[in-house]
Amino acid sequence: MKILAFDTSSNYCSAALWIDGETLSRNILAEQRHTELLLPMLQELLAESELTLVQLDGIAFGAGPGSFTGLRIACGVAQGLAFGSGLPVIGISTLEALAQQVGTNSVITAIDARMGEIYHAAYVKSADDWETVIVPALCLPRYTPLILGENWVGCGSAFDKYYDELKSHYGSSIYRIETGLVPHAREMAQLAEQDFKQGLEVDPMDAAPIYIRNKVALKESER
Repeated sequence: MKILAFDTSSNYCSAALWIDGETLSRNILAEQRHTELLLPMLQELLAESELTLVQLDGIAFGAGPGSFTGLRIACGVAQGLAFGSGLPVIGISTLEALAQQVGTNSVITAIDARMGEIYHAAYVKSADDWETVIVPALCLPRYTPLILGENWVGCGSAFDKYYDELKSHYGSSIYRIETGLVPHAREMAQLAEQDFKQGLEVDPMDAAPIYIRNKVALKESER
């Protein structure tokens, strides 16, 4: 199976090409240059692998949550490439991709949502699939749902920003926090391979970001 994956949900722009279990990837700090950088990165990966889009089995993109602008960029590029090549599409959760990155079986993932809030979820790995223990949601760090057990690892930009608050909030449930991790297309390609095998792909027209928060900004009175 051959899958092209990419993510623009954070300050980084990443791309990956899954080829029958082997992965080629690129990652760069993009800031606001995702639109400028993404297509050249994808073209570079395809050229290095001597593949064209029509030789692939599908396209995966970071669906969110994350930067609203970044999610729209990734979804739009996925739809454009898929329409032009006749390929199916899968949107991958950025929170689940973070869990895949850690390398343990019980992971709490949290992304800084700005305005003092975080996107968070919790996953447990069974065989090759992640089971969602706490569904992705938006909340203040101090109101993040507590979780049973003492074998959890925390990761994501919210743990970087609210390290002490989240560590205190979860107490003994978390035995380790992995800092400096952001969603990456490499793990999205891995997750997409399983999803394509399970027939979870969608028509490009039906691909959509996962915003969670429906408003870009809150009024002062709503904060």
